[in-house]
Amino acid sequence: MFENPLIYFVVIPLLMLGGLALCKNIKQIRAVAVAGSVALIGLSVWLLVDYLAKRAGGATDPMLYVDSWMWFEPLNIHLAVGVDGISIAMLLLSSIIVFAGSFASWQISDPKAFFLWLILLSTGVFGFFISIDLFTMFMFYEVALIPMYLLIGVWGSGNKNYSAMKLTLMLMGGSAFLMLGLIGIYYHSAPEGGQLTWNILDIVKNDAIPHGWQSFLFPMTFVGFGVLGAMFPFHTWSPDGHASAPTAVSMLHAGVLMKLGGYGCFRVAIYLMPYAANELAWIFLVLTGISVVYGAFSACVQTDLKYINAYSSVSHCGMVLFAILMLNTTAMTGAIMQMLSHGLMTALFFALIGMIYGRTHTRDIRLMGGLMKIMPFLAVCYVIAGMASLGLPGLSGFVAEMTIFVGSFQHTDMFHRVFTIAACAAIVITAVYILRVVGKLLFGPVQDKHHLELTDATWWERTSTVTLIICVAAIGCFPNFFNELINFTFSPEIFKVIGLN
Repeated sequence: MFENPLIYFVVIPLLMLGGLALCKNIKQIRAVAVAGSVALIGLSVWLLVDYLAKRAGGATDPMLYVDSWMWFEPLNIHLAVGVDGISIAMLLLSSIIVFAGSFASWQISDPKAFFLWLILLSTGVFGFFISIDLFTMFMFYEVALIPMYLLIGVWGSGNKNYSAMKLTLMLMGGSAFLMLGLIGIYYHSAPEGGQLTWNILDIVKNDAIPHGWQSFLFPMTFVGFGVLGAMFPFHTWSPDGHASAPTAVSMLHAGVLMKLGGYGCFRVAIYLMPYAANELAWIFLVLTGISVVYGAFSACVQTDLKYINAYSSVSHCGMVLFAILMLNTTAMTGAIMQMLSHGLMTALFFALIGMIYGRTHTRDIRLMGGLMKIMPFLAVCYVIAGMASLGLPGLSGFVAEMTIFVGSFQHTDMFHRVFTIAACAAIVITAVYILRVVGKLLFGPVQDKHHLELTDATWWERTSTVTLIICVAAIGCFPNFFNELINFTFSPEIFKVIGLN
């Protein structure tokens, strides 16, 4: 088992949990958190390099590093792992945000218990992205969701109990739909008389799910994952959850956890049920199109920094699902780029908001101003994050959104064109609320004389923010590298195999 490198994405967090349990002081806790996150980044980078080398060497399998170990024989449940370019991109994103979140939580209260739950959440995320067995994937999915209740309810702020309960109930409701969908897929995963399986690759190969059942199961799985992706009208847990969560939890929540929704919609709903995807995509295209525009408009009227970024996340994550539903290679490539871009820039936003709140003790933009001359480093970082969010060329947001819009315009019918134009209009709305916040927060007169005594970023805060900024710029400046990483998954040959147009 341990010969497969993918297993270490679960083993390292488990070792971190064991190490944290033995820690006796805050220095040891910080050392374990940082050392573990560095190990995860190193493993992700090594896997990326080795994966590209294998593809360059002629490997054409849909997924590499595939392995399987029997777990529960009566139901044919395996601990089955495998990755493609999308999975590797998500693993790299997750490891970077865990690293940045460790430094952003340098001064958290009761750090031992906090990091234990945060690393458990990370274990679920990494396990989800490496799993190709639907049952195991669902198990890791739940492992990632459950710690959110305690992380928000104990270490959060504001109306944290309400937010934690609302988030948990809505996501568990989505999980119920998802579980029913996965069970239905399992019972139609093989031809009559064949061995039923949870393995994604085997289900695609068998191509045995009847079209009628696909039309029934597709909405369940798409809604189940779509709830976590903040799809309208199931998005309302997200702003409240983000607003009450501590900084590192908001970073991991918006930066990685919400990506499980988009990844699952593609990997399970669309990849396994392409007939239903082609037939029913228009319904969810309407809902995700509303998410894109509604989220952007809602951000315009907020005054709380976290709520502004939370509604911005609803819009940007809606763009991910919107692009996936276009069902062509260009738009889907843009969807993955958007997942990476949004994960990094929203983690940067939440890190900066937490740092500003820790100094000013307010997130209300009406009570702040002139921070550029008080804390110039944090202010410049906020401007960079804002420019990435509104799609400034040279940063990740521009590359992702342009790829999505170009792919969406490949559909020549009026329905797709109208919704594509509406999604494009969301960029203008994004510019409105980003520039409004930057102007109000960073420039103009100082609203509170006590703010003049505030200090700028510490070394651990600079480490967290600079790491994320470098990654945002890397995607914007070298998009072809990331395009090549995920290109094979969305190649016409693969689309033909799974039955997409």
